[in-house]
Amino acid sequence: MEEPLIAEVARWVKDARRVVVLTGAGISTDSGIPDFRGPQGVWTKDPHAEKMSNIHYYLGDVEVRKAAWQNRLTSPAWSAQPNRGHMALVNLEREKKLHALVTQNIDGLHQIAGNSPEVVIEVHGTMRRVMCWDCGMRAPMEKAIERVRAGDPDPHCRDCGGILKSDTISFGQQLVPEVIDRAMQVCGEADLFIAVGTSLQVYPIAGAVEIAHQAGARVVILNAQPTPFDDIAAAVLRGSISEVLAGITGGVRESASRSLQ
Repeated sequence: MEEPLIAEVARWVKDARRVVVLTGAGISTDSGIPDFRGPQGVWTKDPHAEKMSNIHYYLGDVEVRKAAWQNRLTSPAWSAQPNRGHMALVNLEREKKLHALVTQNIDGLHQIAGNSPEVVIEVHGTMRRVMCWDCGMRAPMEKAIERVRAGDPDPHCRDCGGILKSDTISFGQQLVPEVIDRAMQVCGEADLFIAVGTSLQVYPIAGAVEIAHQAGARVVILNAQPTPFDDIAAAVLRGSISEVLAGITGGVRESASRSLQ
């Protein structure tokens, strides 16, 4: 790790009043959930897997749906536990530094770690719910998974017979305008903006970096690979996301501990 730079960013965190964090798949890799575009990413290793995240293939091809349900059944996210990176963001919230946590992730680990639902903005939805494409019914994902485990390879809605999918935003599917608007608003209110474990290639959420920067926030990017916004960042950090996040938030906890003595 780049210790002097981490110490500098830790000072920025300590001095900030409204930290907004944008997280991508990279924050969950230390919890055993692979990312998508990294060297060991799901789509890097199997380009055909991306079809399961495309709404047109999903709706139009029963074999794609069957494969998607098998992936849901065996997803490592069901047994994954939050790592030090997730817990570092919980600490930021406890110290009243975290203005908002915008996440592209669908695994729900931020809430499991202890971040409050009011602070977390899930721009791509959650894998922990199922929804009917036709009638809009939503229910816990566990019920649909139980049907797959019992032998139904492509469960349909019991209310209307429509196609079921995870309550997530697939490629080709419209984002929820109210969710995106809220995410962009909070990014414009940040005095420190930290992008964590995201390639910053998917719009419109990648544009949050520019919004925060134009509003005057310091921008910090923590990602294993270069991003299109590295040149406007006040700091670019590499290395283990969980370790670096713990390092840059450590000053907040130490300051709080001293204030309580």
